[in-house]
Amino acid sequence: MQVSIETTSGLERRLTVGVPAARVDSEVNDRLKKASKDVRMPGFRPGKVPMKVMQQRFGAGIRQEVLGEVMSRSFQEAVVQEKLRPAGQPSIEPKSLDAGKDLEYIATFEVFPEVDVVELSDFPVEKPVAEVKDDDIDNIIDVFRKQQGGWEAAERAAQDGDKVNIDYAGTRDGEDFDGGSAQGSDLELGSGQMIPGFEDGIVGMKAGDEKTLALSFPEDYHSEDLKGAAVEFKVTLNGVQEMVPAPLDEELFAQYGVEEGGQEQFRKEVGENMARELKNAVESKVKQQVMDAVVEAHAAVEVPKALIGQEVDVLRNQMFQQFGGAAGQDLDLKSLLPDDMFTENAERRVKLGLVLAELISKLELKADADKVRETIEEMASTYQDPEEVINWYYSNQEQLSSVESKVLEDQVVEKLLENAKIAEIQCSYQEAISPPQQEPGDEEEA
Repeated sequence: MQVSIETTSGLERRLTVGVPAARVDSEVNDRLKKASKDVRMPGFRPGKVPMKVMQQRFGAGIRQEVLGEVMSRSFQEAVVQEKLRPAGQPSIEPKSLDAGKDLEYIATFEVFPEVDVVELSDFPVEKPVAEVKDDDIDNIIDVFRKQQGGWEAAERAAQDGDKVNIDYAGTRDGEDFDGGSAQGSDLELGSGQMIPGFEDGIVGMKAGDEKTLALSFPEDYHSEDLKGAAVEFKVTLNGVQEMVPAPLDEELFAQYGVEEGGQEQFRKEVGENMARELKNAVESKVKQQVMDAVVEAHAAVEVPKALIGQEVDVLRNQMFQQFGGAAGQDLDLKSLLPDDMFTENAERRVKLGLVLAELISKLELKADADKVRETIEEMASTYQDPEEVINWYYSNQEQLSSVESKVLEDQVVEKLLENAKIAEIQCSYQEAISPPQQEPGDEEEA
């Protein structure tokens, strides 16, 4: 087999591969002989069809199959011979496929880059420092009570947080406009559902009150006709409802998995869950800063376009599913969610993955079995039967590998933090758990 290699640009390589005709012809003949044992044709006994007839009837089709397989195998042999690491599938361009002649084709593909790991030192990291206080637990319990509560009529003026039923009619320069009117519409005050000033204008109104609100649509409103438009809404308030939280009783506790121990146990478990959430949030924010430093330090690393394209598809599908899309739907996702929405983030994730892999190799790290077990036990602790969840992870190699990858990343982060300048930032629980702004489809690296 003859192989020549050419660097076309950056990471792109072009292999010209020549395979002797004898190799192709031999495989074609072997396959025809094997097929002849099972072929039944009029005028011939089973297994006795002459090779000349087999060649006439089936030779072209079998040759096409063999050519495809030989090109696939010879490509793999060529990249091993040339010590190349292809990133993505090659583009194959046949040059000579004629029977009796050597097979020749050109394979164009990208290779993985050589990553020179940059040593990180004295890079800044801000670590949030917070604790779960009684007030924080009270706030979360209030949220739970409202989630399980209900709306009841209120014989008073509307307040922020109430649900009101209204009729409204909007006009612009005295004329009605599309979508500006409704009858018997429910609105939760403070939800931000309506344009600025609308909900605030209803606060203080009572059932039966009428009021005209002079407002303006935002300059970035989705309707071109109404951007920045001055309008008036005549509003009639039909009724006010207030949220009545569920009582702190056994029924509420059971809704959140606490069957025994009453309010004391309920608060204890809520606090433990919040502490776990706080720990994970702090670790995630610190890890994100370390990963950002890694990417910045390796900005010069070139990334294969094929891998970026694959990652774009992953991010696109993730976003589609997050918004309720289901697999198998007949939709043109590339039109709905074009590549450029995800390309920058996809390149970052691929680059980070390449650098982390090199770091793991350089540091000779392996996933710590005890940390893997600890991670799985922590995830399982939120389920009703933790032991069942633990056993599931250890019996599912794909899920176990995912946890091991996370643990390996965490071990890399721990090593890099040894050379970081860590500044502890005191903050509230809520500030600590608030997520940073993310790009479309961005998730913690896995």
